Amino acid sequence: MKTVRLGQTDLQVSRLCLGCMTYGDPVRGNHAWTLPEESSRPLIRQALEAGINFFDTANSYSDGSSEEILGRALKDFARRDDVVVATKVYFPLSNLSQGLSRQNILQSIDDSLTRLGMEHVDLLQIHRWDYNTPIEETLQALDEVVRQGKARYIGASSMHAAQFAQALQLQQQNGWARFVSMQDQYNLIQREEENEMHPLCQREGVAVLPWSPLARGKLTRPWDETTARSVSDNVMEKLYTGSEENDAAIAQRLAAVADDKGVTRAQVALAWLLHKPVVTAPIIGASREQQFAELVKALEVELSAEEIAELEMAYQPHAATGFE
Repeated sequence: MKTVRLGQTDLQVSRLCLGCMTYGDPVRGNHAWTLPEESSRPLIRQALEAGINFFDTANSYSDGSSEEILGRALKDFARRDDVVVATKVYFPLSNLSQGLSRQNILQSIDDSLTRLGMEHVDLLQIHRWDYNTPIEETLQALDEVVRQGKARYIGASSMHAAQFAQALQLQQQNGWARFVSMQDQYNLIQREEENEMHPLCQREGVAVLPWSPLARGKLTRPWDETTARSVSDNVMEKLYTGSEENDAAIAQRLAAVADDKGVTRAQVALAWLLHKPVVTAPIIGASREQQFAELVKALEVELSAEEIAELEMAYQPHAATGFE
């Protein structure tokens, strides 16, 4: 699998990143659809065998059990220096309150490293913007984590472009560790990041790591079809309501392009992202070996300028979502 540089760092990452929200104890946390360890390990191993070296998790996924499962699997299946591991901090756990205070960040990184069984992570990301903590406190604590060697780099996730610009400026002014990546919601039916965030990332040399590249599965199947996860997913409603008519029209064009090329909708939707110069590595999720194999084949799908235009033509401005 082809690798690319993560922003302006020395990290080389695979063009696809395996998101590990799917892997976690179903009894812990608030996602009953997650896979327990015995079902997760084969998929993590399959990712490594396919050439994926980039893994994204979070301290809050299944109350920390995602980190535990990922850490044990990587220890068994890979050399630490051969993989790039990212985790996040912000949302609450059973033993940690929500937020990005200095205390939370310093405790969170220590707890994450314990769960992962690692001496450092390659990328520590703030999961959301904390309106209750001064951003200077957050940025200084993140700098401390990097100086202590507990994280090689730091990244950010879903926030407003003005907030990200403010943070980058403060980091530069104070000589603090600088954000090297932005993990944001970006897919064929939610493209609002193209307006401000992505131009900012291009100017600043920041890697873009789209989450929900398949709109939580809505771009992989007929529009009105549901799954067990989609029915129980309480986040779906917050992200993809209010624009259903336009989204259905986009999905219809996606299906037509996929049919014409003899590939799946998911492969075309991912290929569209991979054709965007600003995108470093979409974060994919997989709960079945066949599903994972399908997504990896998206790397082989070439889209013409005409096909890209066809996929993008129906899009109308949406309300920006995913900041909660």
